[in-house]
Amino acid sequence: MDIRLIDIAKDFGGTGALRGVSLDIRDGELVALLGPSGSGKTTLLRVIAGLEIPSTGRVLFGNEDATNLPVQHRRIGFVFQHYALFRHMTVFDNVAYGLRARAEQPKPAEIATRVKDLLDLVQLPGIEKRHPAHLSGGQRQRVALARALAVEPRVLLLDEPLGALDAKVRKDLRRWLRELHDRIHHTTVFVTHDQEEALELADRVAILNEGRIEQVGTPDEVYDSPASPFVMGFVGDTASMPIAMRDGQTSFAGKAFTADIIGNAEGPTELYLRPGDAVLVKPDPGDLAGTVLSVRRTATGRRVHVQLETTETAIEIETAASRTVTVGEAVGVRILKGRVFAAT
Repeated sequence: MDIRLIDIAKDFGGTGALRGVSLDIRDGELVALLGPSGSGKTTLLRVIAGLEIPSTGRVLFGNEDATNLPVQHRRIGFVFQHYALFRHMTVFDNVAYGLRARAEQPKPAEIATRVKDLLDLVQLPGIEKRHPAHLSGGQRQRVALARALAVEPRVLLLDEPLGALDAKVRKDLRRWLRELHDRIHHTTVFVTHDQEEALELADRVAILNEGRIEQVGTPDEVYDSPASPFVMGFVGDTASMPIAMRDGQTSFAGKAFTADIIGNAEGPTELYLRPGDAVLVKPDPGDLAGTVLSVRRTATGRRVHVQLETTETAIEIETAASRTVTVGEAVGVRILKGRVFAAT
């Protein structure tokens, strides 16, 4: 099922939660709505679900105008962050709930077969008689997903589906959810504020900021080719430093340096760089100078926080775990690459 959102706006008491959002979601695609709190991502998901009606704009499901279609007629499967399972019901009854609520209820044998097949699909066979209180958080979220799939939805919507889980379970479920999507190919839209989750799970990512879409693209596109300073800063760790670019020369605090810089600017601007875009070297007049402010271990190495020259500008640099660096040490900093954005 294709979904088209055309110039969607949504106001709450004079506050614009969405401001002219347009987005095409392809049949069978898994799209992440990524952004900080208050960016409009959950409101957009609720507009797709029919839980909110847009102030202006249109929602199309295929060729059908679903803008004012009641939620119960949209055939949406919705999975919430906190599961929303019925605590007094068994797993079987939770998964079967939507089937039994239909106007034309399937026969009991059909419901039993459907529930068993879904629990097998989400890799939870044999737990039909348990209650939610006797399940782990990861198991409860899988049951919630099985319940959403039971009604054979045209579109599957996930609102921070892994947000209530601990880090290890969240990482395992991310991998499982991607594998599940590759098997069932439902058109799926999920909301997250976790950039790692979005990049790992999604076919494409729509990045929202203050009710607008900043960029839509594959995980590689939004990470490697960010469209704005906001996207650069939100997707991946980023630092910036004030530089001047004039006649092909780049300088920082009056000192010229050479780097592979993507983008065009002239005059004072900001250079944005990832922790791997600069390296620590021995102090040398040909490189920028800095002082180590802090050092912390990461899974792959060390992050060194360096204050540059005599300025208040500080950047993070990724080094090997074997590299010994001490706080207060004078170091040289060599900028390898970075990105500038034209003034808007």
